[in-house]
Amino acid sequence: MLITVGVALSGVHAKLAVIWPWFVVAGVAMATFRLVELTRGNLARASVVASGLVGLSVWFFGWVPAATPGYDVWPWGLLGAPVLAIGVAVMLRGRGGSRGLIGRWSRRSRRNDGVASRWQIWRVASRFAMRRKAKSLKPSLRQVSWWRRWRTPVTEYATRLARVGWQWIWSPVEDVTLRVGGPRTGKTGELGGRILDAPGAVIATSTRTDLIDLTAAVRRGRGPVYVFNPSGLGKLDSTITFDPLAGCASPVTATHRASDLLPAAGSDAEREYWVSQASRALAALLHAAALGELSMRDVLGWVADPESSTDEVLRLLRRSPEPAFEQDARQFLTTNERTRSSITTTVMPALGWLTDPTASAAAEGGSFDVAQLLAEHGTVYMLGAEEGHTAPLVAALTAHIAREARRIASEQAGGRLDPALTLVLDEAALICPIPLDKWTADMGGRNVTIHIGAQSRAQLIQRWGTTGAGSIMTNSATVLILGGSRDPDDLNAYSMLTADRDEQIDTEDADGNVTGRSLRKVPVLSPGQISQLPAMHAVVIRRGMPAAVGKLQMAWKRRDVKAAARAERNAARIERWLQRRDEWAIRVAAFVDALADKVEPWLARMQERTAKPGTDTTTEDGGAWRPVHATATRLDDEESLARLDAELDAEFSTTPGSEHTADDESEGEGR
Repeated sequence: MLITVGVALSGVHAKLAVIWPWFVVAGVAMATFRLVELTRGNLARASVVASGLVGLSVWFFGWVPAATPGYDVWPWGLLGAPVLAIGVAVMLRGRGGSRGLIGRWSRRSRRNDGVASRWQIWRVASRFAMRRKAKSLKPSLRQVSWWRRWRTPVTEYATRLARVGWQWIWSPVEDVTLRVGGPRTGKTGELGGRILDAPGAVIATSTRTDLIDLTAAVRRGRGPVYVFNPSGLGKLDSTITFDPLAGCASPVTATHRASDLLPAAGSDAEREYWVSQASRALAALLHAAALGELSMRDVLGWVADPESSTDEVLRLLRRSPEPAFEQDARQFLTTNERTRSSITTTVMPALGWLTDPTASAAAEGGSFDVAQLLAEHGTVYMLGAEEGHTAPLVAALTAHIAREARRIASEQAGGRLDPALTLVLDEAALICPIPLDKWTADMGGRNVTIHIGAQSRAQLIQRWGTTGAGSIMTNSATVLILGGSRDPDDLNAYSMLTADRDEQIDTEDADGNVTGRSLRKVPVLSPGQISQLPAMHAVVIRRGMPAAVGKLQMAWKRRDVKAAARAERNAARIERWLQRRDEWAIRVAAFVDALADKVEPWLARMQERTAKPGTDTTTEDGGAWRPVHATATRLDDEESLARLDAELDAEFSTTPGSEHTADDESEGEGR
């Protein structure tokens, strides 16, 4: 149509001869581009473009009027412009389509052997990449200048995970991280760094006291430190308590608390049914106990003997604003023996910690103030034994804090906590069976950061089932795979996550000469390479970039941990020195007192003798003093003191004053 308009304009008036060629050029360019789009293959496209250019040149050289200004110059410009436009369009279309995108990925993968390049790390997981998202990660930075936002430390809204060459891989506070590795591969040391880097409050779970030993001294400088140790590990006393009945007067809280106390069903469909029934029954019993201001031991008694407790439970539940709880309790208490036995069997493990005096003591004393914990940037260490009887109690407290934090976040700007709450869940599958498959999908948007430590993928499947474990793996933005695994299924799954790369294969003849080359697809990291990773190294699988192998920083190698350890050693050394000083001061004081006890009698006798009349050592006429001969005598020896007394007696008895005094006394007696 454009070509027709141009030809029509050329015959209307001579002044329009300058305009009509542009219509012709535009029409030819669009027609050529459409033909290029319809054709397939580079050769066909090149043929269409070449034929179009030839026809265009013939068209212009044969039909351009001689009266057109710039007749000798403009055809070449018009000829070059369509060529350039068509070339740019073809290039942009090739790069913008799926084929072009995949082609670039393939070329980049071949160039980097399937691992992340420096550019990809810088673009996705560098400090600079974290700064670009600072306004969304930390809502308080939205109202400040870009300069102040740029100067805010990145650790306020991100944490660094591993070092690849000279670059660090960072993770924002909204992302979930998962590290998988066997025992003694460095999971706990790496998780200690996440506790130290946390900008706000921290909840840390573990089966040992290593995290407390590594990080408690540093965290005390940022806020209060609490310990919840229902298992009594390491002979550490619990500094906080948590009653599972706290808040259960609310029907919603009672329902959540029952779900938290009961472990996940895993992939067993039948067990999932009984867990659901047990959760309904336990929620009703918890609600009844809270309404009656009773204790968890009363709940245990109701579960153990439901027949004799029916009237009491139903009477208490009549106070509830939710009548469904009374129906659930009645169904459990009055059902047939077989069904009730199955529900009781499912509920009892959630109350097994009541048989442990240490755990029972840790579950008394009311609720826990989560708002104060967030405001003070406090740290809560939760310890649990691997036997698992205290796991429901640890899970209930963890879930209570997380849910309260989520509620508080919904009331803040952007629906996020500022600073973020950090959950460091070491050995989460053993001691903290919370619904991680659901939390990992939702908590990140509230600035509740979750760092998970597990021994294997199979352990996740055992606790949360195949679907739940898959959800946790998918929702984890960064997965750190440490060495030490020996499970072929896990290793093959990890190897598949690293993607493939092209490996060149040389074909040789009998003489060893290369006769041909071919490419084959192989994993970037084979299962054997992953299992043999050196200590403190991990395969980093980060969302949005290829896999990388990085070195992890252990908490005990950090400067702040070493400085805190030195401060503790210096404080202990000073305390020992002060203690020794006090001990020596006591010893010196005792020696002085003993010496005084020995010297004081001798001084008293000396004072008595010098106080008697006639003991003056001068002559009657005021003559000069008699010479006195002094010798050193030990005063801490009885024999020396006796000898000194004898010498003094002899000395005083031979003085003239002493004889005169004796005669005067005898004369006085005669008169």
